[in-house]
Amino acid sequence: MLVVGGGNTGFQIAEELSATREVHLSIGSRQTPLPQRILGRDLFWYLEKTGAMRKSKDTRIGRRLEGRDTLIGSNPRTLRKRHGVRLHPRAVEASGRTVRFSDGSGLDVTAVIWATGFRHDHSWIDAPIFDDRDRVVHRRGVTDSAGLYFIGLTWQHTRGSALIGWVGDDAAYIADQINSFHTNRPTAAAANAVGTR
Repeated sequence: MLVVGGGNTGFQIAEELSATREVHLSIGSRQTPLPQRILGRDLFWYLEKTGAMRKSKDTRIGRRLEGRDTLIGSNPRTLRKRHGVRLHPRAVEASGRTVRFSDGSGLDVTAVIWATGFRHDHSWIDAPIFDDRDRVVHRRGVTDSAGLYFIGLTWQHTRGSALIGWVGDDAAYIADQINSFHTNRPTAAAANAVGTR
């Protein structure tokens, strides 16, 4: 089995599957891994205690870290030695059952799990809320299009915005914005009355 993707998800899937089958992992670009635990505590404990997890993207550290994602708790060497996962460079081509890698090598596989991340596709949204690079223009998930909000975007407000343990802060903020929008929105009757004056 081949897992394609050298991020946190690819490493975690490869490690889990290695308990019951032979697993290969294709890594497109190397990352500097951070340990999951430091001095007996989870890395996220330190990020929370130092306040780093809640720094907004408008802070100096937020501007520096925005757009970066790092490998946490996984290490290519550990995955290879402890779990027997065989590592390969970037997958560049597939034909039939054969996947070819950037170093010219190939591997015949029966299954491939694509864990290569994602890219946003907002093409189904017909609203003037995008910049010239098709990124959502918002302030903490609130767009200029009345009643249109976003939640869970990477660095929507903080590093934790896209992480399940911290997205609640943004969810509460968006819920307040929605409540305020509906509370302050004029009723149809009031809008008609204003329009007839």
